[in-house]
Amino acid sequence: MTAARSPLSPLSPAGVPRPGLRERKKTRTREAIRTATYALIREQGYEATTVEQIAGRAEVSPSTVLRYFPAKEDIVLTDAYDPVMAAELAARPAGEPWPVSLRHVLRKALDLGAGEESELTRLRTRLLAEVPAVRSRMLENMSATGRVLARAIADRTGLDPDGLEVRIVSMSLVGGLMEVSRYWAEHDHEESLAELVDRALDALEHGLPALGKGRGHAAPSVAS
Repeated sequence: MTAARSPLSPLSPAGVPRPGLRERKKTRTREAIRTATYALIREQGYEATTVEQIAGRAEVSPSTVLRYFPAKEDIVLTDAYDPVMAAELAARPAGEPWPVSLRHVLRKALDLGAGEESELTRLRTRLLAEVPAVRSRMLENMSATGRVLARAIADRTGLDPDGLEVRIVSMSLVGGLMEVSRYWAEHDHEESLAELVDRALDALEHGLPALGKGRGHAAPSVAS
């Protein structure tokens, strides 16, 4: 997903201890860097925004920016979402089919990110669609997200997280969500993001619609 949330996100599972002072300070620094970056991008565009400018706006040193985010692209891509999603998946009922669990977690995430962060989410998806460097970095980061989801899927299914089938499903999911973000931005964010995610999950679960049929007439899935 593209919505950046802090480790204090309300999506975090209940019962998780509150982070200590040091972690809260790190979180504030990360958020200050992100806030500065987005403000500069809105003012002058992505390419014109430098690490030095970001550091000055966030009132930290350039080396601090690079310590938290090794590349400028990471500022708009890196978040604490992957482990939170994995924890939410793990908390779903044991007998629930994993596609049902996944839909629940993604819908919850979309609901929580639909308010105060909606404009920010649109900006990030525009960058993903329009800036090759951001898209390239996203592709690099996909493998890490895929491994997190593979472990969560394996825990629910009893399969090997490094097994070929689990790896294919998890990476297909991550790639599908990336394409949802690009599609949404390329179509001026006119459609419902939740509906687009549902369509992506339908395609992954059931395969492509039959030729000449609507979305409700799916062809058999290759995973069947």
